[in-house]
Amino acid sequence: MSKEKIPVYDICSLSQDKQIKQNDLLAERFGAYLNRHEHSLHHSHRHSFFHLVLFTKGTGSHTIDFEQFKVRPYEIYFMIPGQVHSWHFEGEVDGYIINFSDNLFRSFLLNPNYLERFPFFSGISAESVCQLPVEVQGKVIQLFEEILDHTSNSRDDEMDMIRLLLMQLFLIVERSCTGNNKKSIPQQKQVLLRNFRRLIDQHYLSIKLPKEYADLLYVTPNHLNALCQDLLGKTAGELIRDRILLEAKRLLTNADITVTEIAYHLNFQDNSYFNRFFKKYVGVTPDEFRKQLTIHKKISHDNHAKLT
Repeated sequence: MSKEKIPVYDICSLSQDKQIKQNDLLAERFGAYLNRHEHSLHHSHRHSFFHLVLFTKGTGSHTIDFEQFKVRPYEIYFMIPGQVHSWHFEGEVDGYIINFSDNLFRSFLLNPNYLERFPFFSGISAESVCQLPVEVQGKVIQLFEEILDHTSNSRDDEMDMIRLLLMQLFLIVERSCTGNNKKSIPQQKQVLLRNFRRLIDQHYLSIKLPKEYADLLYVTPNHLNALCQDLLGKTAGELIRDRILLEAKRLLTNADITVTEIAYHLNFQDNSYFNRFFKKYVGVTPDEFRKQLTIHKKISHDNHAKLT
């Protein structure tokens, strides 16, 4: 599919700081960032980088892969490259924003996939948003302020300090937001599930059956299915199906791509089969889903115009 599906922003296009561009990192106060980009970023878009925002002031909503969350002070959210989101704020909003590329930690960590150990970098919207407990709010603010201080210095070792501060931030958020509810899961099971999810992201267009993924993972289909049921309460087939539906929704945000083209891109036999599949699990047809997006977009645009 040659048509551009959804606007994709990289760090260079969002940054005015040459040094930050060179280091694959952008860190600044959210109010200043929003003032520069609000008109373009309030529509659905993707990032080519990891993205996190801590709100300290403001109300409204932000939508990540079609799941909407309320904006609240001391709420922090994380996104991985490729996810689709949009902002819809009410009144003045502030906080901190950090964008960083996949390369930032590659030469720093022995395990190149280390960030996947954090639930909020799973790419699952419900796991990527956290309301910070009162007891850690001051510490998290301090970490963001220290990161901002280090980004203003051009010394080479400043980037290592930023990496350490970011890792400290990730560990605090993981402990604060998942520590009490996180059941003890053997490392082997966690790795297998992460690898399964990674394979789905890579092959969902061409590989549809759990058995085929089980073969790639050197486990039996029954073992893979039991693992998904145990850790997520879903079957392996449901995870594959959910990824296909997510991509279908993402593609439907672009009015220039027909439903038939989307069905073809997702390797459905014909358009009618795609329509039945989508309606069965989403509750509406692809065309109806697209109309709902258009109406929601118009309402958001009208509300934004009133506020500005």
